[in-house]
Formats: sequence, C-alpha cells, structure tokens
Amino acid sequence: MRVTRLRLRDFRSYERAELRLGPGLTVVAGRNGAGKTNLLEALYFACTGRSCKTANEREVVRFGAPLTRLVLEAADDRGAHEITVGFQPGEPKKLRVDGAPVERLTDVTARPLVSVFLPDRLELVLGAPALRRAHLDQVVAALWPGRAGTRRAYSAALGQRNALIAGIRAGRAGRGSLPAWDAELARHGIALMRDRAEAVERLRPRFVTHADDVGLEGKAELGYRPRSKAQDAEGLAGELAERAESDVERGFTGHGPHRDDLAFRREGRELRVYGSRGQQRLGLLALLLAERAELAAERGAPPLMLLDDVMSELDAGRRERLVEVLRAGGQSVVTTTDLSHVPGAEDPDVERVAIAGGRVLQAARDDPPEAGLRAAAGHPSDFVGGHT
Repeated sequence: MRVTRLRLRDFRSYERAELRLGPGLTVVAGRNGAGKTNLLEALYFACTGRSCKTANEREVVRFGAPLTRLVLEAADDRGAHEITVGFQPGEPKKLRVDGAPVERLTDVTARPLVSVFLPDRLELVLGAPALRRAHLDQVVAALWPGRAGTRRAYSAALGQRNALIAGIRAGRAGRGSLPAWDAELARHGIALMRDRAEAVERLRPRFVTHADDVGLEGKAELGYRPRSKAQDAEGLAGELAERAESDVERGFTGHGPHRDDLAFRREGRELRVYGSRGQQRLGLLALLLAERAELAAERGAPPLMLLDDVMSELDAGRRERLVEVLRAGGQSVVTTTDLSHVPGAEDPDVERVAIAGGRVLQAARDDPPEAGLRAAAGHPSDFVGGHT
C-alpha cells in the first residue's frame, strides 16, 4: 500500500494543504517552527485515526476552527483507495475507507501501515511499561493481522476477573467462579505472551544491525520481559490462583501479561536508566527500522516511515547509511532544516517539499532541488543553508 496524496483542512497550523508523496523518499524542508512536524502528524492521523503527538486530540484542530478533515489517497496492486478522517472535538471521529464508514482504521486492510520517529517520542524508551506493551502489541497486529484480537480478548477477560475480584472484596460476590476466570484469562494470556515473544525474537537481530547502522555504540540488545514464567495456560492459571488472596486485598489482578515489559539494553545495562538522551533516541530509531524491515519481510512491503529531524542526530556517514536503508524499498518522509543533511536529496527520484508561511510548496520532479524550492517560496533561507 503506497500513499500518493494527502489533503487536509484546519489541521494544526494549516488552514488548507496538499502533499504529494513519491514512491520512495520524500524530503520536507523548512525552518524550525514552519510546520514540518505538523505535516508528519497529519499523515499519521490520516493513516491511523489518532495523533502520534498528543493524547488531547483537540489540539490537532486549528485554533479557531470547529473541526479538521483529512483525505488520504493510496494505491496497491488492487487499485486506488481513499481514507477520510473527520474530527470535531466532543464528537466521535468520522472514519471512512472507500466511502464506507469504519469503527477503527487499524482494523482495515486497505490502509497504509505507518511508523513514526519524533525526537520527543522518547516515552517509548523512558516511559511506563504500558507504553511499550501497547507498542509491541501494535507490532504483533501489524505482522499478523489475524492475531490482533488476542490482546482484546485478554483485556476483556482481565476486566471480567477484576470486576469479580472487586465484588469479592466488597462482599457482593463469592469465590466460586474465580477458577473459571483464571482459566479464561490464562488461555488468552499464554497466546498473547507467545505472540509478543515471537515478535521480539524476530526483531532482535534486526535491532542489533540497525543499532550499529545509526551509531549506537556498544552491544545493543532488545528483550521481552514477561511477568509470568508459565509455559502453558495451566501454569499461568496456577500462578493466578496462588495470588488470588493478594489480588482480593488490592482489588485487582496484579499478575499476568498486562505487567510485561520490553527492554532496551546497551552493554547489558538498561538504556532507559543508563543511556544518554542521544543513545536513547538512537535505540528508538533502531527499533523502528527493525520493525520496518520485519514488516517488509512478513507482509511483502515496508510501512510508510515518518522521520522528524532525524538527520540532526547522526554524523555524515550514518546519514548516508540511513538513507541507503530508507531507499532500499518502501516510502519514507524525512523532515530537515537543511537539504544538504539528507544525502541524495538532489536525486531526480526524490520528492522535495518546502514549508513556509503555512504553505506546502512542492517542487516539480525535474526541477533542480535548491532552485526549485527557492523559486517556489521566494525565501531562499527558509529551505537551504544553515539551521535557523
């Protein structure tokens, strides 16, 4: 699935904008604060129906506007597709794929997979384990769409067991049905653990390779850290039964796959605790590149990759290596304040976009890279030269 065009209205700083993506690399250039990151967020929002930057999605609607609307055009071997996302704060999102309403875009096969790197997205490394679990479950669903329901089934069973435990604690329910819910939770929990373990096992060697590519010095490791040591559903049900008293005391289930974690390590030490901010960013980038490569191997095509200001993290040699990886196949969008920071930006197969004055200015494919963008904007310093 390849994105061909995005049209948006009243999204963040943009009143109206249109962006055309090439089949490979697209470079978006502009000053700091020009709106480059907003454009990447709009692409992500149109592909997934949610923001990659904020939990308060009211923020994505342009100040003073009542709603935002995005239209994403994409194509695959079977033809063209159109995804429409309408969002008015306080109202349910209106999601349509090829004209038909859908409840969640993530359940739709006729949509582009997407991955995003933002310098401030380090909560995936630094934040609570719940963030890493959710990300890992998204990777599982992307790799094997048929397994996406396992996490929902586990969550539903966990909710039922927690409700029963709360009832027992309050004296409203007996313990007679607890073993049945232990068995149900364990059945889905073991399946979820196996999916997560398989995904991490596949990602691990790719993570090591890409960590070296982007310059994360030292031995890099990616590890799955399950809370349970059980090997089958009976074993997990037994662990739950052993902890039933403590669960009733606290009022919820304290053991199981909903307490798992994903570990980033360098030289055997937790990157979250002992890594510098730069090393943590490189670890995140290596993970996303590993996922992209594994999705390409499993699904036949890599996801659209959105990279915000990533080149400022890398030296010249590693910029070259990153661009080689990106151009080996699939679509990617890279933002920069300086075109010279993106090796090969001058090549004719690279789509070039400039952002200035709240406008998206797209160079013709056969224009010289610098002159085309400068002429379109009339402000050379907006796009080429040093950081501003």
